[in-house]
Amino acid sequence: MGNAYVVQNIISYIITGVVILGVAFSPIGRAVAHRIMHGKAPRLTPETEDPRVDDLSAEVTALREQMEATQDRLDFTERLLSQVRERGQLGTGNGR
Repeated sequence: MGNAYVVQNIISYIITGVVILGVAFSPIGRAVAHRIMHGKAPRLTPETEDPRVDDLSAEVTALREQMEATQDRLDFTERLLSQVRERGQLGTGNGR
């Protein structure tokens, strides 16, 4: 009787292991593993689907480009002024 009980436990452990492996490699198991590793997927809010967001994003991009161009012009002007100042060709101004 003792051996039959041990064999029955071993068989139940094997069956349990096969079921666990089957669930682990199933789509449900993969989804649970993905959720554990990466957390919840962000919900799409209605604001992100609003076409105004795309319009504002395009405007911000255009403003950044204009700002970069203005910064480049300012840098160029500062370099020119420093060269003229080093040569001593810059006037005194209006007494200021």
